[in-house]
Amino acid sequence: MTSDEALSTAIAAVPTRILGPSGERVPVFALGSWNTWDRMSRDTAVTLVRRARAVGAAFFDVGNYNLGPHAEGARTDILFGETVREAGLSRDDYLVCGKLWLWDYPNTAFADWMRDSLDRIGIDAADYVVVGDHLEPIDMRQVVLDVQAEIDAGRFRHWGINNWPYEEALLALDFAEAEGLTPPTFAQLKYSLARRSMAEGEFYGRLFAEGRLALQASDVFEGGILAGKTRPERKIGADVGGVREQIVASWPRVRDLAASFDATPAQLGIAFCLANPATANVLFGVSSFAQFEDALGALDLLDRVGADRLAAAATDLWVDRVVNPDGTWT
Repeated sequence: MTSDEALSTAIAAVPTRILGPSGERVPVFALGSWNTWDRMSRDTAVTLVRRARAVGAAFFDVGNYNLGPHAEGARTDILFGETVREAGLSRDDYLVCGKLWLWDYPNTAFADWMRDSLDRIGIDAADYVVVGDHLEPIDMRQVVLDVQAEIDAGRFRHWGINNWPYEEALLALDFAEAEGLTPPTFAQLKYSLARRSMAEGEFYGRLFAEGRLALQASDVFEGGILAGKTRPERKIGADVGGVREQIVASWPRVRDLAASFDATPAQLGIAFCLANPATANVLFGVSSFAQFEDALGALDLLDRVGADRLAAAATDLWVDRVVNPDGTWT
């Protein structure tokens, strides 16, 4: 049996959900992180991309990490573009979600950033972008206008927001709708067994319940901690609320709960996020083919155990209750 034939056997179809009111149906998995494509060999990356395509999970989060706090000379986006081409995927075979950072906005224009980002990947357009968070006050009305200009230029079709305070998210939604512009369709928020305050809180929860946004869960493994790597060596997301050590301390309970469901901790973490009806998509990174295969088991876990039972069983693992649910930590 050839490697391609092996990949085509025992395929578990990844379901789709709608990524917000102005979005499209996408796989419930999105693959990507700061360093996904530079943490594995090219052969492994090619095999992984082909497998993701085969199971209907070819949705890739691909960022240009060379600005502001992310100015680290990363090549992960370049490597991704090389990988999909070597894997033989056509542009219609996969979805790309890019990044629009606000760290140097408006000095770095969206048009310049997008042209450079797309060139690095080697594609003409993304499908989605996430507009990043920020530290300084920003004119959100102008952000919406500048995003619309990029949509009109054909550089992407839909957009989301990343950990914005609720009032800014509401302003962007209201302004876009009042002006007949394209509103954000999803919010990429920290969401996991441990971090739930924003995603499940009354503010963003209201936007999800009203159908104005969908949730894309990110940082679902807390840099690997919730999958068993309790002392990550690579760069991971901000420790909002200063609760990371509590998350590390919760690891034995995460491991034991997963075992009680005959599942792995990674499967538990993904299934928990998908149990929330607001979640359209779970974004996670892997560094091996085996980790992706393991993640596929989250779908079986959710089906076997059920959303209500999973959510109830994980109640005591929530540790970021001190974080403001309106997102004003940013």
